[in-house]
Amino acid sequence: MANADTELYQLNRPLVWSGFKQLAPISIFVTAFGAAFGLAATQAGLSDSTIVVMSTLVFAGAAQFAALDLWGTQIPFFTVMITVFAINARHLLMGATLYPWLRHLSPAKRYGVMLVASDANWAMSMQAFSRGQPGLGLLLGGGLALWFFWVFGTWLGIYFGNAVSDPKSLGLDMVMGCFLLAMVVGGEKNLRMLVIWAIAAISSLLAYWYLPENSHVIVGALAGGVAGTVWGTQDNER
Repeated sequence: MANADTELYQLNRPLVWSGFKQLAPISIFVTAFGAAFGLAATQAGLSDSTIVVMSTLVFAGAAQFAALDLWGTQIPFFTVMITVFAINARHLLMGATLYPWLRHLSPAKRYGVMLVASDANWAMSMQAFSRGQPGLGLLLGGGLALWFFWVFGTWLGIYFGNAVSDPKSLGLDMVMGCFLLAMVVGGEKNLRMLVIWAIAAISSLLAYWYLPENSHVIVGALAGGVAGTVWGTQDNER
């Protein structure tokens, strides 16, 4: 049993390469959004090098588009920071659900893997764990595939962006959402996951009704993240 548990949090080159290949097909669709961002950033007045560096280091599509809306001669740093945090707050919940397996890695590997965590590779890794298979290779390898095609798409958008200036008109905006829904529906089903998602959902709804606009994203993610971390810690102490 101990050996089986150890295999679940294995992370080596073959597993990472396998994860890259599994996510590569869906990652191709990310190229279109990267191209749309490259074009939009060019139109916002950013230099080519700045655009590519932003996509390379930030790797957060929705947050990058939101930052463009606030871009100007006087950049409101605090507002940009809060906006980006709110959009990416769901990563707190992702980290909590992955905690039982990530905790076995060294801090350097743990946070290195999470640098490329996104919706699609998170969903596929959780599905692998629910089947009793190692999922960290999917998380890292799949994340690298998504990151590569996002950066590549950004570069394409700088030079050929007019061809994909409106990916929604092609229905490409639905691809990732449908993929993520399919992964979650077929993912792990147990009391821990049910409680985490229930706490996140209820907290988010309460915040949506009673707190300032858009705060429900942060509140839901924080509540679910805390629940997942506490539950995981208790299980490990038993």
